[in-house]
Amino acid sequence: MGTTTVNISAAQVKELRDKTNAPMMDCKNALTESKGDVEGAIVILRKKGIATAAKKATRATSEGSVSSYIHAGGKIGVLVEVNCESDFVARTDDFKGLVHDIAMHIAATDPRFVRKEDVTPEAFEKEKDIYRAQAAATGKPAPVIEKIVEGKMDKFYEEVCLYEQPFIKEQTITVGQLIATVIGKLGENISVRRFARFKVGDVGETIAVSKAGDTASE
Repeated sequence: MGTTTVNISAAQVKELRDKTNAPMMDCKNALTESKGDVEGAIVILRKKGIATAAKKATRATSEGSVSSYIHAGGKIGVLVEVNCESDFVARTDDFKGLVHDIAMHIAATDPRFVRKEDVTPEAFEKEKDIYRAQAAATGKPAPVIEKIVEGKMDKFYEEVCLYEQPFIKEQTITVGQLIATVIGKLGENISVRRFARFKVGDVGETIAVSKAGDTASE
C-alpha cells in the first residue's frame, strides 16, 4: 500500500491554533503528523512543549511578573510570581495570560506547595504514616501495603502541589503541562517562584515558595 497524503485545510489549522495557541506552522505540522486528527495533534503539540520545557528547565529565570487575582466578591485573593528569562517575554500576552490563569487556579484549588520537590519532609512523613496505618488496617501483606501507600502519595501530590494539579480550565492537563506548553511556544524557561493565597475568615494564609525557583534565579 502506498502512503496516503492528507490535505490539511486552513480551517483545521485555525481550529487547532484556537485550542492550543501554538504557532500556525507548528499546528500544520502536528496535523500532518496526526493525519488530520485534531485531538491527536493536540497531544503531539503538548509532547513537543514538554520536551522543550525539559531542555530549558536549568536555564535561569530572573525576569517575570507578579500578578493578583481576586475571587468570590473579594473573599479570596491571590498574589503569584511567575518567572521567565527575559523582560520581552514577560510583556507578551501569552505570558500574561498564563500568569493570570495560574493565579485564578490557585484561588480555586488552594494548593499548599508549588512542586513535589517543595513538599516538606514533615508533611511527607505525616501523610505517609497516615496512609500506611490505613492500609495496615486492611490486613494486607507488607508489599501490597507499600503499593497502596505509593498510590495514595501520588494522589496527595496531585491534591497539594500546584504543578501536579489538573488545570481548572482544562482538566485533561496539569498546571505543569500548561506551563510546559507555553514554554514550547515562547522558547524560554518559565517557572512559578512563589504564591500567597488569602481567604476572608481563615485564621492563616497559604504561602508557598519553590526551592526550584531559588536555584533557577541564583
